[in-house]
Amino acid sequence: MSGTPDLSVVIPAFNEAQRLPAFLDHVRQWAAADGRAIEIIVVDDGSSDNTAQLAEQGGARVIRLERNSGKGAAVRKGMLQARGRLRLFADADGATRMTELAALERAVAGGAEIAIGSREGRGTVVKASRLRRFLGRWFNRAVRLGSVRGIRDTQCGFKLFATDRAVALFGDTRENGFAFDVELLYLAQRRGITIAEVPVNWTEIPGSKVRLARDGWRMLKAVRRIRRRWHKGEYGTPA
Repeated sequence: MSGTPDLSVVIPAFNEAQRLPAFLDHVRQWAAADGRAIEIIVVDDGSSDNTAQLAEQGGARVIRLERNSGKGAAVRKGMLQARGRLRLFADADGATRMTELAALERAVAGGAEIAIGSREGRGTVVKASRLRRFLGRWFNRAVRLGSVRGIRDTQCGFKLFATDRAVALFGDTRENGFAFDVELLYLAQRRGITIAEVPVNWTEIPGSKVRLARDGWRMLKAVRRIRRRWHKGEYGTPA
């Protein structure tokens, strides 16, 4: 694609041969119906299946990581190499559909530099197991107490970045695992970058790589690391 696309859609993918093709089809169809100039970037996070080949067949530009480095590392790589005026990262399972983007863009038009999809809020339709909802809410409550203030859902994989300084946060992040969302939002709040939390519909798709209990504890440990780095000045001078 020549020129600057209106939107980059960055999709991290680790062994997503089963779920990714349907979401790529959905993204292409949405863009065609919307008349939107987009680029789709799939970051293949060291997959052992044919994720990369299917992504190329689905019209995506593929960035390959030689080894499995974690979702945070994959999103960081893709967002920093994207060229779009707006940059969205979305999960490969398509749990949040592209039709939800309009609500995030309205938040950006209203002045937000980052608009994040949220499974909490009036009017949302969230289809997930009771265990996932319970553990997700427990984790987010702990995060609100310990780091990111005022955001009810830090982990929804549907986030839009609208300004250069918002995108630049990715260059400062260190977390390679699932806690990268918390790190991004923590840095954004402390640097005065405006965040809007936007309710979206979300459907749990079988095949998730998240192991709720194990990864929840790992993320809580990561929250402590993030706070320590900030207070020790390891994130550099605030933008």
